[in-house]
Amino acid sequence: MTQTITKLTLQEFLALPEGDVTCELINGEAVPKMSPKRFHASLQAELLAILRAWCAGDGFVYPEWAIALQRNGEDWCPVPDLTYISANRLPPDVGNEACPVPPELAIEIMSEGQAFKQFIEKAADYLNAGVDRVWIVDPVSRSITVFFGDRPPQTYTGSTPLTDWMFANLELTALQVFQQAGI
Repeated sequence: MTQTITKLTLQEFLALPEGDVTCELINGEAVPKMSPKRFHASLQAELLAILRAWCAGDGFVYPEWAIALQRNGEDWCPVPDLTYISANRLPPDVGNEACPVPPELAIEIMSEGQAFKQFIEKAADYLNAGVDRVWIVDPVSRSITVFFGDRPPQTYTGSTPLTDWMFANLELTALQVFQQAGI
């Protein structure tokens, strides 16, 4: 007996009722995200505070905000751990919906048991969909790897400043983030 799976459209996915589990639209299916643990939650909170202070008045940082994108010609709706979008990129009429345009930055925080390889693939998908930067935060190696659309990724550890023309005046090191998160 063969079972046919009907793929969800982006509109059907976004119309699903909210539940206790956050899902992403991947290949037409609502796929649950891994449930975050303490290190993940602490890193998310610290990065949210740092980035919100940095972009105050010029942009927005949101935790767990779905983004309506395309991947391999299909609807894709990832839910990054954090999203930064500048005030001039976010349409003024956006309501309570998925982010309708690619943001400048998507941040994914690794959890126990997740492989860095899957995050490399997801970073490539974000970049191909128009996201300008992707940060992968790894609590085990205490590192932040930045993916760019026009050059190889760069991994930051310790007290090396994370510098990027796109985030002018942002003062950030991996050491600072992990220490403030208590990791």
